[in-house]
Amino acid sequence: MGPTPQQIQYIPWATELPGLRCPSDPGTGLPALGRTNYASCMGDSHWRAQHGEFDPDVGPTNSGYAQESRAANRGMFVRHKATKFRDALDGLSNTIAMMEIATDLGDQDARTFGKKHPNGQSGQNDIRDNPSSCLESNMIDPERPQFWLPGATTEFESVSKGRGYRWADSQNMHSMSFTTLPPNSPVCIPHDSNGPSITTGSSRHQGGIHVLMGDGAVKFITDSIEAGNQRNPVVHNGGTVANKNVAGAKSPYGLWGALGTRASKETIDADF
Repeated sequence: MGPTPQQIQYIPWATELPGLRCPSDPGTGLPALGRTNYASCMGDSHWRAQHGEFDPDVGPTNSGYAQESRAANRGMFVRHKATKFRDALDGLSNTIAMMEIATDLGDQDARTFGKKHPNGQSGQNDIRDNPSSCLESNMIDPERPQFWLPGATTEFESVSKGRGYRWADSQNMHSMSFTTLPPNSPVCIPHDSNGPSITTGSSRHQGGIHVLMGDGAVKFITDSIEAGNQRNPVVHNGGTVANKNVAGAKSPYGLWGALGTRASKETIDADF
């Protein structure tokens, strides 16, 4: 349908759809196109989620992308792959399908706008090996921890890549979310949010976000949900037993992480 999703001349891409907006979010207008307050849950590991089964620039013949995807992309949705309800072996009532996200207001909110990792492109490995890397890089304002530190030396992401800015765009900042960092955590990007970046749910509500479960139930998840070891490397194809991040491992991110995986054989025995 239509051209690539950043094309503002294509009217559908710039059109606000009421069903994709939350009344509590005041974001509107440029530099966004048609905004969305809902993002697909891609699981508890962001690694290679920007490609999924294959990189369109390379094509489906490179089996390396498929191997990486099978190991890391454990959520209800996988980019460039069709998933079905039957794939949620952990149970639809135990698997998050979508999350609420706040859209960016241009106010340097760390939940909705990216600041480039101090190590640039190589920062993607830092983030993979420690999801809290951005939190520990002196980029967050200690007096206002929901905002980036004014005057920090690292660059901001492009203004056109605010959270939820394009409902038709499957890139990370626009419509992906992960159960790695807990709700309302800052986004963590390397040199570009189109690369392997960590985003999570966010909202204008006090204390948490709404999520849509695979069975259609809507639940409110608090920011304080049990979320395991936030410094543990994410699950990926090169993971190790020592790091508890080999393919098929239970989520390192506690109850929050387990709710994001579709088939990791984790038993949800706590209320959420």
